[in-house]
Amino acid sequence: MKTYYLEMQSKNNFIPSALSNNLSIIEVEALQPEFNQFLYSFVGKPWDWTDKLTWPVEQWQSHLTDNHIRTWVAYVKGAIAGYYELSQQSEGNVEIAYFGLTAQFIGHGYGKALLSHAIESAWAIDSTKRLWVHTCDLDHPSALQNYQSRGFEIYNIVSE
Repeated sequence: MKTYYLEMQSKNNFIPSALSNNLSIIEVEALQPEFNQFLYSFVGKPWDWTDKLTWPVEQWQSHLTDNHIRTWVAYVKGAIAGYYELSQQSEGNVEIAYFGLTAQFIGHGYGKALLSHAIESAWAIDSTKRLWVHTCDLDHPSALQNYQSRGFEIYNIVSE
């Protein structure tokens, strides 16, 4: 398995994709660890996201607060289409910690739009100097291409 680490060191490198009229994206402003737990399971199941599945709510609460996680959810016609989490880190780093679509909304261009929204949200944080993300061979086959098409550049590849 290969893990690709990508970064964007300037907002000027961002290549946006337009939002679809059917897509609405809303920040979850009230901390709700059960909802993050649900989103992680719902979106991540097809991609074998398993490391946090057994976490109790208290651990989710700590994770969200300790890692300064902000969450946005995408909806199409009232259904959850996907979500992303941003983690504000030291020295102006912001990580797209989780990003994904639900199975029924893959392949309709929503990934480009949702990623564009995530990048805009990250650069809207005043302290942001660098945005980064990682993906691997287990993720959707278009994930790496989507990140690169939006302006991310690979800075490290780890083979396991």
